[in-house]
Amino acid sequence: MADNKALLGEIFKTSRNSLEKDGYLVTDLKTIDYGIQFHVSKNLWKGTLRIYANKKGQIKYDLSQIKEETVRNQIQLIIDGNTTPETESVGSKNEYYESSVPFVPIIGTDESGKGDYFGPLVSAGVYVDLTTKPLLEKLGVRDSKKLNDNQIRDIAQNIRKVCANQFAVIEISPETYNNLYNQFKTEGKNLNVLLAWAHAKAIEEVLTKVDCENALSDKFADEKFIISKLQEKGKKIVLRQEHKAEANIAVAAASILARERFLEKLKKLSADLSITLPKGASPQVIEQAKKVVEKAGEEGLRKIAKLHFKTTESVLKK
Repeated sequence: MADNKALLGEIFKTSRNSLEKDGYLVTDLKTIDYGIQFHVSKNLWKGTLRIYANKKGQIKYDLSQIKEETVRNQIQLIIDGNTTPETESVGSKNEYYESSVPFVPIIGTDESGKGDYFGPLVSAGVYVDLTTKPLLEKLGVRDSKKLNDNQIRDIAQNIRKVCANQFAVIEISPETYNNLYNQFKTEGKNLNVLLAWAHAKAIEEVLTKVDCENALSDKFADEKFIISKLQEKGKKIVLRQEHKAEANIAVAAASILARERFLEKLKKLSADLSITLPKGASPQVIEQAKKVVEKAGEEGLRKIAKLHFKTTESVLKK
């Protein structure tokens, strides 16, 4: 048992150092049956971690007291650097932490419609804190690309309830999109600037409703693109971009709200023209776009489609 005590002490020191390097505060160390217990905290979050020796003398981490999955997964990653074959952890799914950004109250942003010829470009921002996060997890919030249209509509309805007055949806109609795209193009700018403008608008809108110091979006260009579009209030925010940021629940929630609005508007445009407007940019899209031109002319196409797509050449080809 004395050997176990010494080993537990060494493992605790190593774990504490690793956690503190990652910004966690380690406090309230105490001895428990067969091991030690201590508190870890960061920002407004606080949880309990245990290290103990089982009956076989194996040293194990116990993360079962940490209920917030994203925090638990991050701590799992940190302590994995200290784990040996004799040192295992329990109470964790061993999943990769959803984001390299530690979970804090955060505004997640995402867009929908970027790859769809028909319909608007929609951006959304959702503020998530430690109160709303577990509620969103229970709703099954995840990247909208992993959900069908009906699931998106159902979950979006509940996101608006859970995050009432803590989200924003920015819709850029096809006609406005085309005008902005042409304007940016004459200024030597590309689509990334338009996307940055949309994300910045979503962040700014959310910041009129809540105070937040952190924002996260998917990586589509350098952070400076979005930062340059933020107004005075948004300039104070710490913005990060990551590939596959939809793994973060705030970004996932934003992706669902953005996609729901896109689907809603695509359906309305279809009803207004009495022509089914498909998603994406497939041969079927070209076929339906030609019907739009026959019915409403090129000006009609401009009001429902993103004209810079190569699809337009095929549609208007004589």
